[in-house]
Amino acid sequence: MAHPELPEIVSREEWRAAREELLVKEEAVTRAREALGAERRGLPMVEVGKEYVFEGGAGKARLLDLFDGRRQLVVHRFMFAPEWRTGCRCCSAFLDQVGQLAHLNACGTSFAVVSRAPFTRILPFKARMGWTVPWYSSYDDDFNGDFEATVGQSGGFADRPGVSCFLREGDRVFHTYSVFDRELDRLGPAMSFLDLTALGPPTRVQVRYHDEYEF
Repeated sequence: MAHPELPEIVSREEWRAAREELLVKEEAVTRAREALGAERRGLPMVEVGKEYVFEGGAGKARLLDLFDGRRQLVVHRFMFAPEWRTGCRCCSAFLDQVGQLAHLNACGTSFAVVSRAPFTRILPFKARMGWTVPWYSSYDDDFNGDFEATVGQSGGFADRPGVSCFLREGDRVFHTYSVFDRELDRLGPAMSFLDLTALGPPTRVQVRYHDEYEF
């Protein structure tokens, strides 16, 4: 009897028949995902009237500056509380997968990371991880709270990992979309690749910084 954790062993012909059957379902999911994407893009947007001030590598910056002249902006809400020495491990694993930004930039879209930690704490951690993406501190600013990336809890505040999208029309900025927590898994290729494998994504995994794994 086959091991319960492994797929059944069959002939190539049987595998191809099963694959074709699954393909029909996958194509239906693809069409549903495309329809959902169109519905997402049709969401109403909210104008951002408040002036937010961040600190980055070039000093103070406004939300408009984070667009770097492009029409759209994707902000990764990286969990890094002001009192922490290093950032969130899961957020780090996500950011490891972002890679080259030229493809986003070519589509008129900028990418930036925002955390509540002071920029003086972000810099050494960013250098350790080897990341070159634009990263800004929203320390002592309402940006995270206003867009629900930081929520109040008994005894203080708690951050949520997330991604927020913004659109620029001239000097006017609009908030168009946000996603938080587990929904980020579908945005990273690592879990998507594992979902294609026979063993699939692990139900429990101890995420570490990429320089802490032992192979």
